Amino acid sequence: MAEDGSLLQVPAGTAQETAPSSTLSNRGVYVFCGLAILNHFALTGGRVTVALGSLSQGASSFTVGVLMALFALLPMLLSVHTGRWVDRIGVRRPMRVGTLLLIFGSVLPFAITRTEVLFLSSCTVGIGCMLYIIAAQNLMGANMPPERRIVNFARLSISMSISGFSGPLVAGLAIDHLGYRWSFGILTLAPLAALIALIHYRRLLPRTLNLVARQENAQLSDLLAMPVMRKILVATLLLSGAWDVNAFMMPIFGNSIGLSATTIGLILATFAAATFVVRMMLPWIQRALTPWQLLRTAMLSAGSVYLLFPMFTQVPVLIGLAFLLGLALGSCQPSLLSLLHIHAPLGRAAEALGLRMALINGGQFTLPLTCGALGAVAGVGLPFWTMATGLLLGGIFNGPPRTPPCPIKVPPHD
Repeated sequence: MAEDGSLLQVPAGTAQETAPSSTLSNRGVYVFCGLAILNHFALTGGRVTVALGSLSQGASSFTVGVLMALFALLPMLLSVHTGRWVDRIGVRRPMRVGTLLLIFGSVLPFAITRTEVLFLSSCTVGIGCMLYIIAAQNLMGANMPPERRIVNFARLSISMSISGFSGPLVAGLAIDHLGYRWSFGILTLAPLAALIALIHYRRLLPRTLNLVARQENAQLSDLLAMPVMRKILVATLLLSGAWDVNAFMMPIFGNSIGLSATTIGLILATFAAATFVVRMMLPWIQRALTPWQLLRTAMLSAGSVYLLFPMFTQVPVLIGLAFLLGLALGSCQPSLLSLLHIHAPLGRAAEALGLRMALINGGQFTLPLTCGALGAVAGVGLPFWTMATGLLLGGIFNGPPRTPPCPIKVPPHD
């Protein structure tokens, strides 16, 4: 089905990556990765501003927790349906709708400075970012030959690293110097610029995608019944969970051993820097390792780091471990996205991406509660060691399928 609603005839059994009717140009990849930075910036900065802004208005810690959970709760529930929508109509409308929702969710607390408004803002910003990201992920892979997918997904991952670092930083500076209301106003500028650019560069989007009519009896259980999809989703759960455990437990662990806030921030910044470094290196790494080999290496490496982390209190050692953890976890996302596109049933790649995002958001919603309970019962080391056990077992047993597709060969950098 094309963007205008006409159905594209795709022969049965045709590989998903063959004979696209049009492809996203290299310039288009950079443009829509740039728009992902702007839209994701509104989410990452919005989390900080919503949390601190609600506290400044007298909200309880429970209220703040609910507000943070709302960023992930509705995207968790809606991402599979969003993926099916993208599979059915293409990426143009979901990108526009997602960007508009981000604008609305960011400008609302700027216009109305009440705690109650933040609940609607959290929901709207979370859904808007989810819409754009699923559409962008599908765009980077759906019409690309296998040898280009890893490169495109690496670029998109770098975009997420940039916005993940810059969003909270700009929000914090704006709060300190201008106040919470104007922080929301500044955050609104990012998706507003993205909407203007999306309209300006709309011709860079492929006119058609390799879309097919969805089978009437197609169910989510069909994806879960595929052994290779289960392997990919298990890897997604483990690796995204490892990312969330680091973000949640590192401040708690650092505080328990007497580290200052500056030192804890330095350790977290080291992790973020490592994810950026490894994503810059991915086009070269992928020439030596297949996606499955890279996922296994990442799980074993991250599991080893989590096993060691609670055993040390020396800051230089913790910084080194954080850097190794960032290298391991930062390398995974492009491989996971590429494997989903390769192994998803014809016409259901975006639905598979939506399922992956539902699992990630589910982890972001439940892991802080689980880790907090484990830490309260048995000390801060138990969440690290529990995560280490899952990663090491995943690295050992969650190997590639018996009949893998042809290895991906990455061309030289443009």
